[in-house]
Amino acid sequence: MIRYPAGALLFLVLSIVAVDVESRNAVDDVLKLPSEAARFFRPNDVGNAVDDDSVGTRWAILLAGSNGYWNYRHQADVCHAYQLLKRGGLKDENIIVLMYDDIAYNEENPRPGVIINSPHGSDVYKGVPKDYTGDDVTVHNFFAVLLGNQTAVKGGSGKVVDSGPNDHIFIYYSDHGGPGVLGMPTSPYIYAKDLIDVLKKKHASGTYKSLVFYLEACESGSIFEGLLPEGLNIYATTASNAEESSWATYCPGEYPSPPPEYDTCLGDLYSVAWMEDSDIHNLRRETLRQQYELVKRRTANENSIYGSHVKQYGDLQLSKENLFLYIGTNPANDNYTFVDDNSLRLSSKTVHQRDADLLHFWHKFRKAPEGSDRKFQAQKQFAEAMSHKMHLDNSVNLIGKLLFGIDKGTEVLKTIRPAGQPLVDDWDCLKTLVRTFEAHCGSFSQYGMKHMRSIANICNAGIRKEQMAEASAQACVTIRSTSWSSLHRGFSA
Repeated sequence: MIRYPAGALLFLVLSIVAVDVESRNAVDDVLKLPSEAARFFRPNDVGNAVDDDSVGTRWAILLAGSNGYWNYRHQADVCHAYQLLKRGGLKDENIIVLMYDDIAYNEENPRPGVIINSPHGSDVYKGVPKDYTGDDVTVHNFFAVLLGNQTAVKGGSGKVVDSGPNDHIFIYYSDHGGPGVLGMPTSPYIYAKDLIDVLKKKHASGTYKSLVFYLEACESGSIFEGLLPEGLNIYATTASNAEESSWATYCPGEYPSPPPEYDTCLGDLYSVAWMEDSDIHNLRRETLRQQYELVKRRTANENSIYGSHVKQYGDLQLSKENLFLYIGTNPANDNYTFVDDNSLRLSSKTVHQRDADLLHFWHKFRKAPEGSDRKFQAQKQFAEAMSHKMHLDNSVNLIGKLLFGIDKGTEVLKTIRPAGQPLVDDWDCLKTLVRTFEAHCGSFSQYGMKHMRSIANICNAGIRKEQMAEASAQACVTIRSTSWSSLHRGFSA
């Protein structure tokens, strides 16, 4: 073995560190060496290359929780994620896709059979498995798929996560959300406590080594805040904290905008951030933590008002692991070393998730020929959506005043619990009062999920079902039979 004098070894160390001082990365006050130097000193470090043979089977669940062309972006996100995983080496038998599948061949789609996730992006729809589509995209099937319970699924391909103790699971969800709840194209919705219970059950079964959950939704932090314990070998990141919106991007009228023939947003800011980062990096080198930091900066949109705060939950030590363990890596990127300047940046404004439908209807109306049926339909859709939103806002506010008085009503409804506490103490109460409200006032729908905190606060204040029913009946004399009504959409709880 060749031995070097101590002085020569010190010179070698200093030379390597100085090779690329710009690529140093300080995270949590720890100075990180460039990738190549780090490999020299720590050949077995978790941040370095991992052979395929050392990784258990990778499994993935990709779920778009919406339908309707105005929600184009959620299915576009999921299709892009599939292409990324496929290039990364995951097999179709190990990727389960749940999406309504009403976008690619929708009459509104200017490119039939094609879905894009960025203005100049290629088709991400081609080859995507149709495991669970249409009315088979349900909470029941999602939970059965995750638990590997093939006998419990209803419809669809029957594919489930049939994982073993050495396997790694990646879950990605994209849709609307609200405090403690995630939307679905069918009823009911996903409630945070139910999801956490399923994750705990999956852990108790001993059928995975580690699990990573990427969650795109408004108030998505509330799904894990105070609910996801450590010790489950689960690492989760969310598009926003527990009390703010997430944002759509690549929207009409913004920059960069979609091609002129599109009247809808193509992607979501957090989702685009993690996927476009994954598209250009060697994921054998990049860690979950490194991606989290890059995505957090981009999603905050340089701290403008058009961004959200990406959060992380669960077993944070898993963030030291390579992305490769969960989503593979594109062989074309195998020679790349990680530098944080590689991450693409958005320079445009974004659109509030809950306003993206209005943006679609407005651009559809603006571009339609005068006197055409298309213009009339767009005007009707815009008016109905606006009316529905105003109805929900006014109804919830009035119920608060009826229950707690004019002076205290708004204060009680808007109360935000301290960080680390779950949204509500009694999740069964939350579901009961949500259903009671919807029976009198109509479905919350994707917009109304913003009011889940108000209903949770009503539960926390000790209001019973009978009191809620009485107040809801006074606030909502009738249910309007529109496309947004619970008469058509069913109950979210």
